Amino acid sequence: MQLTNSLTRYGAISRALHWLTVICVSNAWSLGQLIDGFPTGLPRAFALPAHMMLGELVITLLIVRLGWRAVNPPPPPEPTRFGAFLNFASGLTHYALYGLLVVVPVVGMVVQLKEGRALPIFGICDLASPWPRDHEAAERILYAHEVLANGLLILAGLHAGAALIHHYVFHDRTLVRMLPGAT
Repeated sequence: MQLTNSLTRYGAISRALHWLTVICVSNAWSLGQLIDGFPTGLPRAFALPAHMMLGELVITLLIVRLGWRAVNPPPPPEPTRFGAFLNFASGLTHYALYGLLVVVPVVGMVVQLKEGRALPIFGICDLASPWPRDHEAAERILYAHEVLANGLLILAGLHAGAALIHHYVFHDRTLVRMLPGAT
């Protein structure tokens, strides 16, 4: 198993960080969508901290991923008939995804703090809110958090769709080189 990236594919570390991020984002988004439907008591008491922990994991994975990317650059893009335009669009999409992977959890953390509640950090310790409770502001920020999270999922869906187009239309290795176990 190749741990580092090569000129033709992503290594196991890059693939693991990518797919762990996918799992955390999709589960955090799903919990966020369903949280109000959880019955009161233990299920709901578990859902919000789990949602917040997944957001914290997303940020942690992104920091590790960007650090790894700095010391182990990704393989160059697969050549396509669209050339520079497609490379530009791909780069712009990746930067937008990285930005949203930070902004969405941070905005969610601000919601918690604007409600005047402590922010649990991985269930290990709590960060006290520096602000007095402002429920009205927290509601507005929560709405922004939801819109940004939906935008993240839409952009991730476009990203996945583009990978499938590369695979089934362009017949290149863009998708395959990120799949676990593929050669």
